[in-house]
Amino acid sequence: METEELSAGVVSVIEIIGVVVVVVGFGIAAVLAVRALSRGKGGKAAYQTLRTSIGGSILLGLEIFVAADIIHTLSAPSLEVAAVLGLIVVIRTILSMSIQIEIDGVLPWRRALLTSGGQVLAGAITEDTRSAQ
Repeated sequence: METEELSAGVVSVIEIIGVVVVVVGFGIAAVLAVRALSRGKGGKAAYQTLRTSIGGSILLGLEIFVAADIIHTLSAPSLEVAAVLGLIVVIRTILSMSIQIEIDGVLPWRRALLTSGGQVLAGAITEDTRSAQ
């Protein structure tokens, strides 16, 4: 098996993991929102939980997709592939920042601590667990 074939397989697996993260994150977000509603927290709290959790899973998925793109670029280095990677990273970075601003309501550089997509999703699950007790 050639190096390019191996790296293409690795990139495909990582991309599938990214898709699974987004889909599973959406499922978790839906469950957390339904649980917030069933606990009588109201529609606003359920919506905020859903929005935050989905945003966190999308952010985490985007981070995984960027990792796959980096591996793809390293497997077949050329100026054209590197330029495409740079463009993809810029677009995904702008998209990630936009989603993060929507989740937090503030610009990323105004927050004291940066929050990744995984941390947002983990925080929503932790809050749901605390409220269940």
